[in-house]
Amino acid sequence: MKQNNQDEKVQQKKSKKDKFKLYKPRKKKSGEEDAAIQYLQAQYDKINPDAIKTFKDFPLSQKTLKGLKDNNYVTPTEIQRQAIGYALQGKDILGAAKTGSGKTLAFLIPILENLFCKKWTRLDGVGALVISPTRELAYQIYETLRKVGCLHDFSAGLIIGGQNLKFERKRMDQINILICTPGRLLQHMDENPLFDCSHLQILVLDEADRCLDMGFEATMNAIIENLPPERQTLLFSATQTKSVKDLARLSLSFPTYVAPHEQAETVTPEFLQQSYIVCEIDEKIGILWSFIRNHLKQKVLVFMATCKQVKYTYDLFCKLRPGISLLALYGTLHQEKREKIYNEFCRKSNVVLFATDLASRGLDFPRVNWVIQLDCPEDVETYIHRAGRTARGVFGKGEGLLMLLPHEEKIVEDLRKNKIPINKIAVDPSKVVAPQRKIEGLLSDNTELKQTAQRAFVSYLKSVFLMKNKEIFNVQLLDTDAYARSLGLIVPPRIRFLHKYQKSNIPIKTSEDVDNVSVLSKLKERAEEDNRTDQSSGDDENVIPVENKNKKLTKELPKFDFHNDADSEEDDFLQVKKTIVDVNDPIVEEEEKQTSKKKKKPLTKAAVAKKLLKKKIKVNTKLKFSEDGEAIEDEKRDVKSELAKQFINENVGGIDIEKAKEVLREEDKFDKIRFREKVKAKHKEQKRKLKNKKKEEAEEKDEFGSQSDSDGPDLSWLPDPDKVYGKKDSGDESSDRSDTEHNSSASDDESEEKYHRPSKHKLVQSKGIPQDSVAPRKKKKLEDISASLSIQEAEALAMQLLTQH
Repeated sequence: MKQNNQDEKVQQKKSKKDKFKLYKPRKKKSGEEDAAIQYLQAQYDKINPDAIKTFKDFPLSQKTLKGLKDNNYVTPTEIQRQAIGYALQGKDILGAAKTGSGKTLAFLIPILENLFCKKWTRLDGVGALVISPTRELAYQIYETLRKVGCLHDFSAGLIIGGQNLKFERKRMDQINILICTPGRLLQHMDENPLFDCSHLQILVLDEADRCLDMGFEATMNAIIENLPPERQTLLFSATQTKSVKDLARLSLSFPTYVAPHEQAETVTPEFLQQSYIVCEIDEKIGILWSFIRNHLKQKVLVFMATCKQVKYTYDLFCKLRPGISLLALYGTLHQEKREKIYNEFCRKSNVVLFATDLASRGLDFPRVNWVIQLDCPEDVETYIHRAGRTARGVFGKGEGLLMLLPHEEKIVEDLRKNKIPINKIAVDPSKVVAPQRKIEGLLSDNTELKQTAQRAFVSYLKSVFLMKNKEIFNVQLLDTDAYARSLGLIVPPRIRFLHKYQKSNIPIKTSEDVDNVSVLSKLKERAEEDNRTDQSSGDDENVIPVENKNKKLTKELPKFDFHNDADSEEDDFLQVKKTIVDVNDPIVEEEEKQTSKKKKKPLTKAAVAKKLLKKKIKVNTKLKFSEDGEAIEDEKRDVKSELAKQFINENVGGIDIEKAKEVLREEDKFDKIRFREKVKAKHKEQKRKLKNKKKEEAEEKDEFGSQSDSDGPDLSWLPDPDKVYGKKDSGDESSDRSDTEHNSSASDDESEEKYHRPSKHKLVQSKGIPQDSVAPRKKKKLEDISASLSIQEAEALAMQLLTQH
């Protein structure tokens, strides 16, 4: 027993010690870190790219090595083997490598090591800046940095458009590694006082040629002016720029050019099989549909020229239901939706993604089987980036298909000159099934889809019109009617920009365009139409020829009167006149210009909406006025909840559907309360009306007295007949007469004066009053009494008087 107690005490002591060890503060290892940093910096100059086989051969910190090992990065690629060593030594780098060769790690590892060796903290601000041309690429770089640098203490931030600007502003001074797009970065530089890049150590441009081209020129110039000149600069791209002007803008004097695949046989990945087909413009949709139907178990990426084409093709194919998941990625989508589509395409294995050139640069989509370029790329660089979305990695395999129109086949020569092996293949017409009737039926039923098709049609033609290489891209060579029919449009939409271009009579630039039959035919048609108009205006029999071309001449023809009345005074009424006008007259030309200016362009729905927004007119509002002319406020229009007031005051572009639903739910609560109050008021009014009605009925009932009809008339006001006429005996009439005579004579005339009742046989005469004057007084009294009686009371009185007689 004693031994057991001792063992328990020992175990308790050990557990207490263990607990104490867990919560004991760690000792600072600053001395060990300093020694490790000095050792690593001493090894930088000894780096030999040829001797490096794994990442462990690089002088890297343990945190970086462990992050690489945890994410299965063991063997470096060619670009990583050569670029990381020079970057660790502090040199500026100009890196060019094939797509999918691992350029992202080639600049992320030097960033982590540089800030680690300088003991960078959050208080030091921005130490590294990575600029990407697209949001998706910036998001991908940020995710890679999170994986590899998870053990480091640096803070990283993703600054791209479409995100919450207020959230980014508050945390800008705490970010060490900033990954961003040019537009949002410049916005923070201009507006955010917390942004400070005066201590910047490394600047990285991923897809540098795109960042430095004409599209981002003004933005990048403004950004570079705000950056400190003493910094390390790394440029990476599959198609690297060598322009002295661009390098001078970035203050690069003697950069190290790293291009491991420059001497390779091909610019594109080795295991990428590339081919192209030549087809007509109206066959593209049918070929694409048939291709998807025959590759339902593969991952396909389809590139198109414009956002509106992508939207229409996606909407159309979703309604046609090919039997595979469909996605669409283009620039006008909301940022959260773009990220969701990107992640979904990376995750799925059997899926088709329709995309613009937004997805052509830098994005690492895993296991893509096919890349189809539905529209011809602008140049060779665009083709390389598009095709590089497949066959990524060291042993990645993939296939690329380029669809060209007959006059666009010239780009194949440029591709082969730039060491891109591509073969021509033919399409089996028996396997091509174009759902033309289904498409036309869908567009006839759905007006929104039809409008989307019209926009896609115009946007494609505009993109071809704006291309620089006019030898390959020429709008005049396109069969627009056939293209409209392939999209399901029976009547092709009006192409305003093309009509303006044709009216301006701009000469054709290339000689090869003149040889084309379709262009010549169009020019001939235009010339013939002009000739016809000239002939019709000049060969009229009744027209007098023009003598002076520099003056405006008019000649009246014989007048024609519809009434055939030669003697009518109104000669100028309803008459046909014809004038001759010299077309070359400058006055006429000025008048034509004025009339053309006066013709207003047809207003579109978008233009009307913009005008309303400028005028700040509230649409769908109704205002009521009282009789005095004062405006009556509608309680239904006024929001009651705090959430709704906040939602109205927020100036956010677009509509947040989820938030709008919440606002409606809150407003419904107040609407229910208002409805209950309205019902209560209605019931109260009904009760009041019912009460008033009952009161009126009671007053009508008591109009002729309070007694009911069953009780008979009220005769209490009448005098007692026994007192007036005396008592009668039914047995003896003579005694009755004597009694009445005696009573009447003995009543001292008081009863006669009071009631004025006549006796049965003669009127009683009062003293001093003539007999004639008594009768009208009695008649008047009777008339007054009878007037105050009701019908029933009068009948009862008459019956009683008759019975007494």
